[in-house]
Amino acid sequence: MSPRPETNPVFPSLADLIGQRGAARTLELGARRLALSAQAGGYRSVYRGRGLEFDEVRIYQPGDEVRDIDWRVTARRGRPHTRLYREERDRPVLVFADLGPGMLFGSQRLKSAQALYAAALLAWAAEHAGDRVGGVVVGVDGHRARPALPRREAVLTLLKTLVELQPRTPQAPLPGLLDEGLARLVHTAHPGSLIPVLSDFQTLDSAGERSLGRLTRHNDVLLIWLFDPLEAEPPAAGRYRLGVPGQLFELDSATVAGQWRQRFTEQRDRLERLARRMGCPLVPLATDVNPAPVLARGLVRHGRAA
Repeated sequence: MSPRPETNPVFPSLADLIGQRGAARTLELGARRLALSAQAGGYRSVYRGRGLEFDEVRIYQPGDEVRDIDWRVTARRGRPHTRLYREERDRPVLVFADLGPGMLFGSQRLKSAQALYAAALLAWAAEHAGDRVGGVVVGVDGHRARPALPRREAVLTLLKTLVELQPRTPQAPLPGLLDEGLARLVHTAHPGSLIPVLSDFQTLDSAGERSLGRLTRHNDVLLIWLFDPLEAEPPAAGRYRLGVPGQLFELDSATVAGQWRQRFTEQRDRLERLARRMGCPLVPLATDVNPAPVLARGLVRHGRAA
């Protein structure tokens, strides 16, 4: 079982996100792996947007693709040799973070806080891999786009934006906010980008799905679904007051337990269908777990599917 996250403030600070730099080294975005160019038995380029650059020549091995044989070296040395390639560095990694009003929820850690920690891990992992880092952050005051740039300063700029836009006071849902942010992402992303999308996707509409479809055509998109255990399983039988200031209502959890679980199941099934249709992975990320190993496993699965 993954370790529980350390105790953190309700609203992560910039220092908290900078502190994720070390843990991000457990995440592999694919920049340092050797790859045999599109050959069976070799390691394919992890992400389709990342190109391959020549690395070295070695003696041909069973299973190597014939088209990768270096015929000049073969003729000179008298034995078949295969060209090896390495994935190119400096790839754009655009982190999309949904920090709308609905993300200000959590029984142990806020969904918005978990999104900040996960976004920081991904940004630092991209920096470790030598990639360019940017993103789009959606907050109650709109969205901000940060172009993908190299070096640590780009990561810090994105982290500052995340801290500034995280929700801090309860508000009613803002329909269309997530869809607008995804539309902005379409215009921000360059083909070949790696795009992790962090959201609970509860306000995702048809317009947002169309934007995701456009993004998946020329980029690698990861849907990272943030949810709280309380959303999957209702609280113990009793009466509770729920809502936001001015819109509170009483709930008898015993009478709605079945509907509660069904709603969560329907949301999960919807996102799984969406991910299959888009051809991209869905990585469930609960608020009560350490995000680093969850993201690491999700990236490994994505790499194997490439």
